[in-house]
Amino acid sequence: MLETSKRGLINGLNTTWTLGKVIFPITLIVTLLKYTPILDWVIRAIAPIMGLLGLSGEAAIPLVIGNFLNLYAGIGAILTLDLTVKEVFILATMLSFSHNLLIESSVAAKVGLKVWVILSVRIGLALISAIIINLVWNGGGELAKYGLLQASEEKAVGWFAILLEGVEKASFGILQLALIIIPLMIAIQFLKELGWLASFSKWMAPFTRVLGMKENTSTTLAAGLLIGLAYGAGVMIQAVKEDGVSKKDLTLAFIFLVSCHAVIEDTLIFIPLGIPVLPLLLIRVVTAVLLTIVVAYIWKRTEQNIREEASYEN
Repeated sequence: MLETSKRGLINGLNTTWTLGKVIFPITLIVTLLKYTPILDWVIRAIAPIMGLLGLSGEAAIPLVIGNFLNLYAGIGAILTLDLTVKEVFILATMLSFSHNLLIESSVAAKVGLKVWVILSVRIGLALISAIIINLVWNGGGELAKYGLLQASEEKAVGWFAILLEGVEKASFGILQLALIIIPLMIAIQFLKELGWLASFSKWMAPFTRVLGMKENTSTTLAAGLLIGLAYGAGVMIQAVKEDGVSKKDLTLAFIFLVSCHAVIEDTLIFIPLGIPVLPLLLIRVVTAVLLTIVVAYIWKRTEQNIREEASYEN
Protein backbone atom coordinates (compact mmCIF):
# COMPACT_ATOMS: atom_id res chain seq x y z
CA MET A 1 0.00 0.00 0.00
CA LEU A 2 2.83 2.39 0.90
CA GLU A 3 4.64 1.71 -2.38
CA THR A 4 1.42 2.26 -4.35
CA SER A 5 0.85 5.58 -2.57
CA LYS A 6 4.44 6.58 -3.26
CA ARG A 7 4.11 5.83 -6.98
CA GLY A 8 0.85 7.77 -7.12
CA LEU A 9 2.41 10.70 -5.24
CA ILE A 10 5.36 10.84 -7.64
CA ASN A 11 2.99 10.78 -10.64
CA GLY A 12 0.91 13.53 -9.04
CA LEU A 13 3.92 15.75 -8.35
CA ASN A 14 5.31 15.26 -11.85
CA THR A 15 1.95 16.07 -13.40
CA THR A 16 1.47 19.14 -11.19
CA TRP A 17 4.90 20.40 -12.25
CA THR A 18 4.14 19.78 -15.94
CA LEU A 19 0.81 21.60 -15.84
CA GLY A 20 2.02 24.26 -13.41
CA LYS A 21 4.60 25.43 -15.94
CA VAL A 22 1.67 26.21 -18.23
CA ILE A 23 -0.90 27.54 -15.76
CA PHE A 24 1.33 29.89 -13.74
CA PRO A 25 2.63 32.16 -16.55
CA ILE A 26 -0.71 32.27 -18.41
CA THR A 27 -2.64 33.16 -15.25
CA LEU A 28 -0.10 35.87 -14.42
CA ILE A 29 -0.17 37.36 -17.93
CA VAL A 30 -3.97 37.39 -18.19
CA THR A 31 -4.30 39.00 -14.75
CA LEU A 32 -1.95 41.76 -15.86
CA LEU A 33 -3.87 42.19 -19.13
CA LYS A 34 -7.02 42.96 -17.14
CA TYR A 35 -5.40 46.24 -16.09
CA THR A 36 -4.39 47.26 -19.63
CA PRO A 37 -6.48 48.62 -22.53
CA ILE A 38 -6.05 45.35 -24.44
CA LEU A 39 -9.19 43.59 -23.15
CA ASP A 40 -11.25 46.75 -23.72
CA TRP A 41 -9.93 46.89 -27.29
CA VAL A 42 -10.92 43.26 -27.92
CA ILE A 43 -14.39 43.90 -26.47
CA ARG A 44 -14.93 46.95 -28.69
CA ALA A 45 -13.73 45.00 -31.72
CA ILE A 46 -16.27 42.17 -31.36
CA ALA A 47 -19.20 44.24 -30.04
CA PRO A 48 -20.61 44.91 -33.56
CA ILE A 49 -21.18 41.18 -34.25
CA MET A 50 -23.05 40.58 -30.98
CA GLY A 51 -26.39 41.24 -32.68
CA LEU A 52 -25.92 38.18 -34.91
CA LEU A 53 -25.67 36.06 -31.76
CA GLY A 54 -28.76 37.55 -30.15
CA LEU A 55 -26.72 39.57 -27.69
CA SER A 56 -26.36 43.24 -26.84
CA GLY A 57 -22.98 44.93 -27.28
CA GLU A 58 -22.18 44.88 -23.57
CA ALA A 59 -22.54 41.09 -23.53
CA ALA A 60 -19.10 41.05 -25.18
CA ILE A 61 -17.63 41.80 -21.73
CA PRO A 62 -18.40 38.42 -20.04
CA LEU A 63 -17.74 36.62 -23.32
CA VAL A 64 -14.20 37.98 -23.64
CA ILE A 65 -13.40 37.71 -19.94
CA GLY A 66 -14.74 34.15 -19.73
CA ASN A 67 -12.67 33.06 -22.72
CA PHE A 68 -9.50 34.75 -21.48
CA LEU A 69 -10.02 33.60 -17.88
CA ASN A 70 -12.64 31.05 -16.78
CA LEU A 71 -16.34 30.45 -16.22
CA TYR A 72 -16.31 32.07 -12.79
CA ALA A 73 -14.84 35.28 -14.20
CA GLY A 74 -17.39 35.25 -17.02
CA ILE A 75 -20.26 34.75 -14.57
CA GLY A 76 -18.91 37.53 -12.38
CA ALA A 77 -19.06 39.85 -15.38
CA ILE A 78 -22.63 38.75 -16.22
CA LEU A 79 -23.72 39.72 -12.71
CA THR A 80 -22.76 43.34 -13.38
CA LEU A 81 -25.04 43.62 -16.43
CA ASP A 82 -28.80 43.90 -16.99
CA LEU A 83 -29.42 41.08 -19.46
CA THR A 84 -32.49 39.11 -20.52
CA VAL A 85 -32.94 35.42 -19.67
CA LYS A 86 -32.35 34.60 -23.35
CA GLU A 87 -29.10 36.58 -23.42
CA VAL A 88 -27.85 34.93 -20.24
CA PHE A 89 -28.76 31.47 -21.61
CA ILE A 90 -26.93 32.19 -24.87
CA LEU A 91 -23.89 33.42 -22.94
CA ALA A 92 -24.00 30.36 -20.65
CA THR A 93 -24.15 28.02 -23.65
CA MET A 94 -21.31 29.82 -25.43
CA LEU A 95 -19.13 29.90 -22.32
CA SER A 96 -19.82 26.24 -21.54
CA PHE A 97 -18.30 25.39 -24.95
CA SER A 98 -15.63 28.08 -25.01
CA HIS A 99 -13.91 29.30 -21.83
CA ASN A 100 -10.45 29.43 -20.27
CA LEU A 101 -9.08 29.03 -23.78
CA LEU A 102 -5.46 29.94 -23.09
CA ILE A 103 -4.87 27.46 -20.27
CA GLU A 104 -7.03 24.62 -21.55
CA SER A 105 -5.63 24.89 -25.08
CA SER A 106 -2.09 24.87 -23.68
CA VAL A 107 -3.00 21.77 -21.69
CA ALA A 108 -4.23 20.13 -24.90
CA ALA A 109 -0.89 20.95 -26.50
CA LYS A 110 0.89 19.29 -23.57
CA VAL A 111 -1.09 16.12 -24.24
CA GLY A 112 0.11 16.29 -27.85
CA LEU A 113 -2.84 17.75 -29.74
CA LYS A 114 -2.91 20.62 -32.23
CA VAL A 115 -4.07 23.82 -30.54
CA TRP A 116 -5.80 25.12 -33.68
CA VAL A 117 -8.05 22.05 -33.80
CA ILE A 118 -9.19 22.52 -30.19
CA LEU A 119 -9.71 26.27 -30.67
CA SER A 120 -11.64 25.78 -33.91
CA VAL A 121 -14.00 23.24 -32.35
CA ARG A 122 -14.64 25.24 -29.16
CA ILE A 123 -15.11 28.66 -30.76
CA GLY A 124 -17.08 27.16 -33.64
CA LEU A 125 -19.49 25.38 -31.29
CA ALA A 126 -19.94 28.55 -29.23
CA LEU A 127 -20.82 30.66 -32.29
CA ILE A 128 -23.07 28.08 -33.95
CA SER A 129 -24.98 27.34 -30.73
CA ALA A 130 -25.61 31.04 -30.13
CA ILE A 131 -26.93 31.60 -33.66
CA ILE A 132 -29.24 28.55 -33.46
CA ILE A 133 -30.62 29.48 -30.02
CA ASN A 134 -31.21 33.05 -31.17
CA LEU A 135 -33.14 31.84 -34.25
CA VAL A 136 -35.10 29.06 -32.53
CA TRP A 137 -36.03 30.59 -29.15
CA ASN A 138 -38.55 33.40 -29.32
CA GLY A 139 -39.03 33.73 -25.53
CA GLY A 140 -36.76 34.73 -22.67
CA GLY A 141 -37.26 38.44 -23.14
CA GLU A 142 -37.68 39.18 -19.42
CA LEU A 143 -34.75 40.46 -17.37
CA ALA A 144 -32.73 37.73 -15.68
CA LYS A 145 -32.98 37.60 -11.88
CA TYR A 146 -29.68 36.60 -10.37
CA GLY A 147 -29.40 34.49 -7.25
CA LEU A 148 -26.82 34.35 -4.48
CA LEU A 149 -23.67 34.90 -6.53
CA GLN A 150 -21.93 38.19 -5.88
CA ALA A 151 -20.33 40.40 -8.46
CA SER A 152 -16.73 41.13 -9.00
CA GLU A 153 -13.88 41.70 -6.58
CA GLU A 154 -12.30 45.16 -6.07
CA LYS A 155 -9.41 46.01 -8.36
CA ALA A 156 -5.80 46.42 -7.33
CA VAL A 157 -4.22 49.87 -7.55
CA GLY A 158 -0.60 50.37 -8.63
CA TRP A 159 1.64 48.08 -10.64
CA PHE A 160 3.15 46.38 -7.61
CA ALA A 161 -0.30 45.50 -6.28
CA ILE A 162 -1.35 44.31 -9.75
CA LEU A 163 1.75 42.14 -10.07
CA LEU A 164 1.20 40.79 -6.56
CA GLU A 165 -2.40 39.92 -7.45
CA GLY A 166 -1.20 38.07 -10.54
CA VAL A 167 1.40 36.09 -8.61
CA GLU A 168 -1.13 35.27 -5.87
CA LYS A 169 -3.73 34.05 -8.37
CA ALA A 170 -1.17 32.01 -10.29
CA SER A 171 0.22 30.49 -7.09
CA PHE A 172 -3.25 29.70 -5.81
CA GLY A 173 -4.01 28.07 -9.16
CA ILE A 174 -0.99 25.77 -8.77
CA LEU A 175 -1.93 24.96 -5.16
CA GLN A 176 -5.51 24.20 -6.16
CA LEU A 177 -4.21 22.04 -8.98
CA ALA A 178 -1.93 20.09 -6.62
CA LEU A 179 -4.73 19.54 -4.08
CA ILE A 180 -6.84 17.96 -6.81
CA ILE A 181 -4.24 16.20 -8.97
CA ILE A 182 -2.08 14.52 -6.28
CA PRO A 183 -4.91 12.71 -4.40
CA LEU A 184 -6.47 11.85 -7.75
CA MET A 185 -3.27 10.32 -9.10
CA ILE A 186 -2.81 8.31 -5.89
CA ALA A 187 -6.39 7.04 -6.20
CA ILE A 188 -5.85 6.20 -9.88
CA GLN A 189 -2.70 4.27 -8.97
CA PHE A 190 -4.65 2.18 -6.46
CA LEU A 191 -7.44 1.58 -8.99
CA LYS A 192 -4.90 0.43 -11.55
CA GLU A 193 -3.05 -1.94 -9.25
CA LEU A 194 -6.29 -3.38 -7.85
CA GLY A 195 -7.55 -4.01 -11.37
CA TRP A 196 -10.62 -1.80 -10.95
CA LEU A 197 -9.59 0.58 -13.70
CA ALA A 198 -9.44 -2.28 -16.18
CA SER A 199 -12.96 -3.31 -15.14
CA PHE A 200 -14.17 0.27 -15.57
CA SER A 201 -12.63 0.40 -19.04
CA LYS A 202 -14.55 -2.75 -20.02
CA TRP A 203 -17.77 -1.27 -18.59
CA MET A 204 -17.22 1.91 -20.63
CA ALA A 205 -16.21 -0.01 -23.75
CA PRO A 206 -19.64 0.05 -25.50
CA PHE A 207 -19.88 3.82 -25.06
CA THR A 208 -16.34 4.50 -26.24
CA ARG A 209 -16.86 2.21 -29.26
CA VAL A 210 -20.01 4.14 -30.23
CA LEU A 211 -17.85 7.27 -30.19
CA GLY A 212 -15.26 5.58 -32.42
CA MET A 213 -12.63 5.06 -29.69
CA LYS A 214 -10.96 2.04 -28.08
CA GLU A 215 -11.80 1.11 -24.48
CA ASN A 216 -8.42 2.30 -23.13
CA THR A 217 -9.68 5.85 -23.72
CA SER A 218 -12.24 5.51 -20.90
CA THR A 219 -9.93 6.92 -18.20
CA THR A 220 -9.33 10.04 -20.26
CA LEU A 221 -13.06 10.49 -20.90
CA ALA A 222 -14.04 9.94 -17.27
CA ALA A 223 -11.43 12.41 -15.99
CA GLY A 224 -12.52 15.15 -18.38
CA LEU A 225 -16.23 14.58 -17.82
CA LEU A 226 -15.99 14.74 -14.04
CA ILE A 227 -13.25 17.28 -13.30
CA GLY A 228 -12.68 19.19 -16.54
CA LEU A 229 -9.93 19.68 -19.07
CA ALA A 230 -7.44 21.63 -16.96
CA TYR A 231 -7.53 19.40 -13.86
CA GLY A 232 -8.38 16.23 -15.77
CA ALA A 233 -5.34 16.74 -17.98
CA GLY A 234 -3.17 15.18 -15.29
CA VAL A 235 -5.00 11.89 -15.63
CA MET A 236 -5.08 12.27 -19.40
CA ILE A 237 -1.32 12.74 -19.65
CA GLN A 238 -0.77 9.69 -17.46
CA ALA A 239 -3.27 7.65 -19.50
CA VAL A 240 -1.45 8.49 -22.72
CA LYS A 241 1.84 7.36 -21.20
CA GLU A 242 0.63 4.16 -19.52
CA ASP A 243 -2.49 3.02 -21.40
CA GLY A 244 -1.17 3.50 -24.92
CA VAL A 245 -4.02 5.74 -26.04
CA SER A 246 -3.56 6.42 -29.76
CA LYS A 247 -3.35 9.91 -31.25
CA LYS A 248 -6.63 9.31 -33.06
CA ASP A 249 -8.48 8.20 -29.92
CA LEU A 250 -6.98 11.04 -27.91
CA THR A 251 -8.11 13.57 -30.53
CA LEU A 252 -11.64 12.12 -30.56
CA ALA A 253 -11.72 12.14 -26.75
CA PHE A 254 -10.75 15.81 -26.67
CA ILE A 255 -13.31 16.69 -29.34
CA PHE A 256 -15.93 15.10 -27.09
CA LEU A 257 -14.58 16.78 -23.95
CA VAL A 258 -14.24 20.28 -25.37
CA SER A 259 -17.98 20.06 -26.02
CA CYS A 260 -18.86 18.46 -22.70
CA HIS A 261 -16.52 18.45 -19.70
CA ALA A 262 -16.79 19.04 -15.94
CA VAL A 263 -20.50 18.35 -16.41
CA ILE A 264 -21.42 18.63 -12.72
CA GLU A 265 -19.52 21.80 -11.83
CA ASP A 266 -19.98 23.62 -15.13
CA THR A 267 -23.74 23.01 -14.98
CA LEU A 268 -24.39 23.82 -11.33
CA ILE A 269 -22.55 27.15 -11.35
CA PHE A 270 -25.08 28.54 -13.83
CA ILE A 271 -28.09 27.89 -11.54
CA PRO A 272 -27.83 31.24 -9.68
CA LEU A 273 -28.09 33.07 -13.01
CA GLY A 274 -31.78 32.17 -13.24
CA ILE A 275 -31.60 30.15 -16.47
CA PRO A 276 -32.84 26.60 -17.25
CA VAL A 277 -29.73 24.44 -16.72
CA LEU A 278 -31.16 21.07 -17.81
CA PRO A 279 -31.49 22.19 -21.47
CA LEU A 280 -27.95 23.58 -21.19
CA LEU A 281 -26.64 20.18 -20.04
CA LEU A 282 -28.58 18.33 -22.76
CA ILE A 283 -27.23 20.67 -25.44
CA ARG A 284 -23.67 19.95 -24.31
CA VAL A 285 -24.09 16.15 -24.09
CA VAL A 286 -25.97 15.74 -27.38
CA THR A 287 -23.53 18.03 -29.20
CA ALA A 288 -20.53 16.13 -27.83
CA VAL A 289 -21.91 12.72 -28.80
CA LEU A 290 -23.05 13.68 -32.30
CA LEU A 291 -19.92 15.70 -33.12
CA THR A 292 -17.57 12.92 -31.98
CA ILE A 293 -19.51 10.23 -33.89
CA VAL A 294 -19.45 12.32 -37.09
CA VAL A 295 -15.73 13.09 -36.82
CA ALA A 296 -14.93 9.42 -36.04
CA TYR A 297 -16.98 8.29 -39.05
CA ILE A 298 -15.28 10.76 -41.42
CA TRP A 299 -11.86 9.81 -40.03
CA LYS A 300 -12.59 6.08 -40.52
CA ARG A 301 -13.86 6.58 -44.08
CA THR A 302 -10.80 8.67 -44.93
CA GLU A 303 -8.47 5.97 -43.61
CA GLN A 304 -10.36 3.31 -45.62
CA ASN A 305 -10.12 5.36 -48.82
CA ILE A 306 -6.38 5.86 -48.31
CA ARG A 307 -5.87 2.11 -47.79
CA GLU A 308 -8.00 1.27 -50.86
CA GLU A 309 -6.06 3.73 -53.02
CA ALA A 310 -2.75 2.32 -51.74
CA SER A 311 -3.81 -1.28 -52.50
CA TYR A 312 -5.10 -0.25 -55.93
CA GLU A 313 -1.78 1.37 -56.80
CA ASN A 314 0.07 -1.79 -55.71
